[in-house]
Amino acid sequence: MKSQANKIVLTDGRRKIGSLELTALLAMVMSSTALAIDIMLPAFGDIRAEFGLGSDSTAVAGIVTMFMLGLAVAQVFFGVLADRFGRKPILYAGIAIYVVGAVASTLAPSLGWLLAARFLWGIGSAGPRMITLSILRDTYSGERMARAMSFVMAIFILVPVVAPSIGAALTEWISWRAAFGFTAVAAVLVGLWSLRLPESLRPENRLNLTRADVTGAGRVVLTTRMTVGYMFALTFLFGAFISFIASSELIFSDVYGLGDQFPLIFGGMAVMMGLAALLNGRLVEKVGLQRLLSIVMVLYLVFTATLVVVAVGNDGTPPFWLFVVSLTLVTSVFSLLIPNLNTAAMLPMGRVAGTAAAIIGTVTTGGGALIGSFIDRSYNGTVTPLSISFLGLGIVAWVLTRWASAGFHSVVAEPVQVPAE
Repeated sequence: MKSQANKIVLTDGRRKIGSLELTALLAMVMSSTALAIDIMLPAFGDIRAEFGLGSDSTAVAGIVTMFMLGLAVAQVFFGVLADRFGRKPILYAGIAIYVVGAVASTLAPSLGWLLAARFLWGIGSAGPRMITLSILRDTYSGERMARAMSFVMAIFILVPVVAPSIGAALTEWISWRAAFGFTAVAAVLVGLWSLRLPESLRPENRLNLTRADVTGAGRVVLTTRMTVGYMFALTFLFGAFISFIASSELIFSDVYGLGDQFPLIFGGMAVMMGLAALLNGRLVEKVGLQRLLSIVMVLYLVFTATLVVVAVGNDGTPPFWLFVVSLTLVTSVFSLLIPNLNTAAMLPMGRVAGTAAAIIGTVTTGGGALIGSFIDRSYNGTVTPLSISFLGLGIVAWVLTRWASAGFHSVVAEPVQVPAE
C-alpha cells in the first residue's frame, strides 16, 4: 500500500488506484445506502394508496426503519468476515444481497412483504457501508482520513438532491416499483466499477476466526473510551435525523400541504448539507479534528435550541420558511458532525478496522433507527416533537463527546493492538 498525496493511494501489487478515483468510488459505494432510502420518499403516498392505508398513516415509515435495522444487524457479521477474508469479497457479497433485496421490494405484493424485503435490502447495504469505512481507515489516518471521509460523506449527503426527483419521476411515469428497480441497476453498475479496487487489508492484519481473536477484537472496540464515546454520540444524533428522514414527506404534506414540492425542498436541504460536508474537509485541516468537533457540537445545540423556540413559539406550526431555514441550519451542522465523529471513533482502530466499522455501524444505525421509530410515534400533526428530539438528543451527544475527548491525545498516537489471549 502507498500513500502519496496526489498519485497512487492504494495498491495490492496487482491493481492500483489513484486518490481521486478511490475516493469517488468509495463515495458511490457508500451512496448506495442513501439512494435506497431517499429515492422512495416521494412514493410514500402511492404506496399508502396501493396497500389501502390512510393518507396520514405513518406505517410506511417502516420502509425506512426496517431497512435501517437490516443495515444495523448485518454489519457486525460482515465486519468480522472482512477482517478475516479481506474487504473485496464482503463488498461483493453485500452488493449481491442488496440487489436481491431491491428486486424483492420491487415485486412485493403487500406491505408486510415489502417490509421484509426492505430488511433484506438493509442487510445487503451493510456490506458496502462498512467496507467503505474500513478501506478509508486502511488507507488514511488523522486529518487526512477526516478530509477523505468528508468528501465521501458529502457525496453520500448530496444523493438526496437527485434521488427524490428520480423517484418522483419514475413513480409518476411508471410506478413506485420502478423507483425501487432503479436502485438495483445502480448497484450493479457500482459493483462493476468496484472491480478496480485493490485489496486494502494487509496480510499481517488478518484475524483468525477463532473465538479468542473475534472477542479480542470486539473487546478492543468496546473498551476504547474514544471510540465508544463518539460512537454513542453519533447514535443519538442519528436517532433524530433518521426520524426526520422517515417523517419528512408526511410533515411537508400534512403540516404544510406541500407534498408535490417535497423533492425540491428535500433536495435543497441536501445541497446545503453536502456543501457543509465539503467545507468540513478544509476546516478539519485548518482547525484540527478535536477542536472542530467541540465547536461544531456547540453550534448544533444552538441551532437545535433555536428550532425548538421556533416550533413551540408557533404552536407547532411555524411559518414554512422559518421552519425550513431553522431545520436546514440544524441538518447542515449535522453533516459536519457525521464525518468527524466517524473519523474520531475509527482513529484508534487501525488493526481491527473491519470489526470496528461493523460495531460502530451496527450501534449507530440500529440504535438510531430504534430511537427514530420512537420519535415517529410521537408525531401529532406538528413539528414540535421532532424539534424537541433534535435538541434533547443533541444534549446527550454533547455530553458523550466531552467524555470521549478526554482520551483523544493519548489514543491517537498509536493504533490500539488486539490483546493476546
